[in-house]
Amino acid sequence: MSLLRTLSDGLRSLFRKKQASQELDEELRGFLALAAEEKMKEGMSRKDALRAVRLERGNLELAREIVRSAGWESFVETCWQDIRYGLRMLAKNPGFTGIAVLTLALGIGANTAIFSLLNAVMLSSVPVHDPQHLVVLKWSARSTPDWGYSNYGDCDDSPQAARVSGCSLSYPVFRDIRSKANVFSGFAAFAGPRQLSLSGNGPASIVTAELVSGDYFATLGVGSALGRTLQPADEAPNAESVVVLSYGYWRAAFGGNVSAVGKTVRLNGAPFTIVGVAEPRFTRLSPGKTGDMWISLTQVAHLNFDWGAGLPEDPGHWWLTTVARLNPSVSAAQAQAAVNLLFRDTALHGNKPVFKDANDPGMTVVPAQEGLIGIRSDLGTPIYILMAAVGVVLLIACANVAGLLLARGSAREREVAVRLALGAGRGRIVRQLLTESVLLSAAGAALGILFASWGAYSLAAFVSANWPSQLVIDVNPDARVLGFTAAVATLTGIVFGLAPAFRSACVEVTPALKESAGNLSNASRAGSKRFRLSSSLVVAQVALSVLVLVGSGLLVRTLVNLKSIDPGFDTHNVLLFGIDPTQAGYEPSRIQNLYRDLQTQLAAVPGVLSASYSGDVLLDGSRSSTLIHIEGHSDAGVVSEILSVGPGFFETMRIPVLEGRAFAAPDLDSTHAVAIVNQSFARKFLEGRNPLGMHFGDPGTKGAEREIVGIVGDTKYDQLRKDVEPTAYVPLRAGSAHFALRTAGDTAAIIPAVRQVVNSEAYDLPMFGLRTQSETVDRLLFGERLVARLSALFGILALVLASIGLYGLLSYEVLQRTHEIGIRSALGAQQRDVLRLVVGQGMGLALAGAVLGVCIAFGVTRYLQSLLYGVRPSDPATFAGVALLLTVVALVACGVPARRAARVDPVVALRYE
Repeated sequence: MSLLRTLSDGLRSLFRKKQASQELDEELRGFLALAAEEKMKEGMSRKDALRAVRLERGNLELAREIVRSAGWESFVETCWQDIRYGLRMLAKNPGFTGIAVLTLALGIGANTAIFSLLNAVMLSSVPVHDPQHLVVLKWSARSTPDWGYSNYGDCDDSPQAARVSGCSLSYPVFRDIRSKANVFSGFAAFAGPRQLSLSGNGPASIVTAELVSGDYFATLGVGSALGRTLQPADEAPNAESVVVLSYGYWRAAFGGNVSAVGKTVRLNGAPFTIVGVAEPRFTRLSPGKTGDMWISLTQVAHLNFDWGAGLPEDPGHWWLTTVARLNPSVSAAQAQAAVNLLFRDTALHGNKPVFKDANDPGMTVVPAQEGLIGIRSDLGTPIYILMAAVGVVLLIACANVAGLLLARGSAREREVAVRLALGAGRGRIVRQLLTESVLLSAAGAALGILFASWGAYSLAAFVSANWPSQLVIDVNPDARVLGFTAAVATLTGIVFGLAPAFRSACVEVTPALKESAGNLSNASRAGSKRFRLSSSLVVAQVALSVLVLVGSGLLVRTLVNLKSIDPGFDTHNVLLFGIDPTQAGYEPSRIQNLYRDLQTQLAAVPGVLSASYSGDVLLDGSRSSTLIHIEGHSDAGVVSEILSVGPGFFETMRIPVLEGRAFAAPDLDSTHAVAIVNQSFARKFLEGRNPLGMHFGDPGTKGAEREIVGIVGDTKYDQLRKDVEPTAYVPLRAGSAHFALRTAGDTAAIIPAVRQVVNSEAYDLPMFGLRTQSETVDRLLFGERLVARLSALFGILALVLASIGLYGLLSYEVLQRTHEIGIRSALGAQQRDVLRLVVGQGMGLALAGAVLGVCIAFGVTRYLQSLLYGVRPSDPATFAGVALLLTVVALVACGVPARRAARVDPVVALRYE
C-alpha cells in the first residue's frame, strides 16, 4: 500500500508540474508576442521581430528546460524521452541493432544458463518450512572411531585440520540424543536412498526409498497432498509396515489415483501399506538426491538390506544422517554446546569405547543448507569453471559491441555536435547514449533468456541422464535467476556503453559541423583516437579468447587421454543389467541355481557370444575392498580390492588369464575356497614368489583361507584416473549380480530377447541398470565430458566474437582511409602493398592479443590442475595449437577487408570524403 501511495503521489506531482510547465509556456509565448509587437513598431516584419526577440531573450525551449530541471519529476520525464529516442535510433539501424542484440544474447544467455544450473545445484535452499532454522549434526575427532561408518553422500566427511568428521550416527546414539536434547523443536534422521523391488502394482519394478525416523516430516515441516505422512508411532518396533509416496512417483506409477492410499504393495517381498503422498514441493533434502518413497527406518530388518547385521539397534554401525530444528528461543551456539555435551556422554556404549579418547570427539551444529552437500561435491568445481568461462565470453561480447558503438559513433558526430550546439550538456549526451546501450543489453537479455532456457534444461537433462542414481535438477527460473539476468543486462549495458558514450560526448563541435575537405585532418585525428580505443578492445577480445581456448583445449585433451586409456578389458559390444534376488527373499542355494540357469539361457540368445556375471560393474564408480592376511607375508593384514564373479567372467570381459586357470562351475559349490589375483596383487604382496597354490584370508578366521589358482591381467576397477590396485577375484555365491553379455554386433538388437529370458526365469525380479559397458564408461566420465564440451563450445564462441571484432575494426578502418588508399594507389602502390598494409595491421593486433592471452593463460590454467589428466597446465602443444588456430582465423578475418581495400578504384577514392 505504501508503494502504491508513493507512486500515486508522484504521478499527481508530475501532473501538476506538467500543468505548471504548460502555463509557463503560455506566459513565455505572450511575453515574446508583446516584445515582437514593440519591434514591429520600429518597422520590422513579424518574422524578423520574432527572430530578434528570441536572440535577445533566449530560446523558449531552453527556458522551459531550465524550469523543468527542478525536481525528480524532470529526471523521470527526461529518462522516458531518452528511452523513446533511443528506441527510434535503434530502429533506424536494424542491421547494427540485430548484430549487437544477437551478440549480447549469446553472452547473456550462456551466463544465465550456467547460473541456472549453479543456482539449482549450489544455491537453492532445501524445500522445507523455514529452512533457516534446520541444522545438521556433524561430529569430528582426532582419530578414526571404532565402528562401521556409512556415508551416503549427504555431507562432506573429508578430513580437515587432521581431524576426521561425519554426519552419521548409530540409531541408539540418535535415539539417546533425541530424548535428551530439549534445545530442538524437532529431531529426525534419514538414510539412503536405496533401491527396492516393488511388486503388487503391475509388473515388478525398481524404486528408490529413503529410510527416515517417525518425526522426519514433522521436523521438516512437510505435509501431505493425500492421506498422511509418517508419524512417531510408525517408528515403533512392532508398528505396521507403511510407506509414503513422493508426489511425482504417485502421479507416474499410480496415475494420480486417490485409491492408491490404502493399497498394499510388496517391497523386497515384504508387504507395505501406502498411507499417504507427500506434498508436491518436497522432492529431496540433500541437493540433487531424490527418491520415490519414504519408509520408517525400523523397517530395515524386513527389507533384506546389506547394511549390516543387527540394524537398526546395532550400536557399532553409524548409518543415520541427523537433522534438527532449532527452538526459536535457543541460539545455534547454545544448541551446539548442549548437543556436544550429550554426544560426548554417548561416546561410550556398554563400556566399549567408540573413540580411542572419549574426551576428544566433538559435535557441531551446521545449517542444513551448508551441511547437506549431496551432489555439490561432484558438480561444484565444474560448474564454477564453466561460470568463469562464460563470464569471459560475456566480456568478449561487451568488447565486441563496444567496438560496434565506437564505429557507429563516427556516423553520429554531426548529430552530437548539433545537440551540443543547441545547449545540451555533455552529461546529458552521455546519459542518452548509455540509455541506448542499456536498451541494447535489455533486448539481448530478453533473447538470451530463450537461449538460456533451452541450454539450462539441456544441461540438467545431460547431468541427470549420466548420474549413477536417480537425480532431479530443477532449473526453472526463480527470482534469483531473473535477478541475476537483470543485473547482468544492466551491468553489461553500462560496461560496453561507457567508453563509446564518453568518446562521442567529447566531440569538437565546430569541426564536426563543418563539411569541407579542409577539416579532414581534424576528422582524421578524431578517428585515430577512436581507432586506438577500438584496437585496444580487439586486443582484449583476442587475449580473452586465447584464455578460453587454452582452457578448453586442456580439458578436451584430458577427456581424450581418459578415453584412450586401456582399462585392461574390451569395453565394446557388452550389454549389462542387474538383478537382486535377495530383495525377493531368495536363499543362497536358489540364487546359485538362478544365476546358472540365466547364464545358460542368455548365452544361447542369438547374437550373444558369451555371458557371465559379477557383484559389481567394472568402471561404474563402485568397488569393494577388504583386509586380508597373505600366507608368508610379514604384515598382519593388507588391504586388497575384491570382486565376486561367476564362471566365464574373464572370457566375457576378455581379461587375459596369464597363469593357472579361471573359475569353473564346480568352484561355486565347492567347500574348497579359491581365488584369482591380478598382476598388481602378485607384484605388490607376493614379492616375486609364485602365487599359484598360496593362500590368503580373513586375518581373524584362518579357516576361511582361499587358495590362489590363477593370475589375470591388470584392469581398472572403479575409476580410470586411478592406478590399478591389487585385486582378488572370488566366486560369487550369493547377493545381487550384474550380468555381462558379449555380443557379436549391435547390443540393442538383443535387448527384447534378454528381457524375455529374464522374465521367464525370474518373473518376480525386475531388471535394473540396463546399459552397455561403453555407456557405463561414458557415465563415469560425464563430468569431464560436460566441462570439455561446454568449454570447447564457449571457446569457439569466444573465437568467433573476437574474429568478428577484428573484422569490424578493419572494415571501419578501410572505410575511414578510403581517400588515403586512393592516393597511395594513384601514386603507384600495388594491390599487394594495400593487402600487406591492412593484413599487417590486423595481424599485429591479433599477435598482441595472443601474446597477452598466453601470458594470462600461463597464470590461470594452473587452477585447472585437479581436473586435468595426462596433460600439464602449461602444455606446449595446446598453446601452440591455439596459436595456430588463432592465426588462421585472424587471417580470414583480415582477408575480407584487405581484399576490399585492394580493389578500391583510385578515381572514386580521390572523390571520397
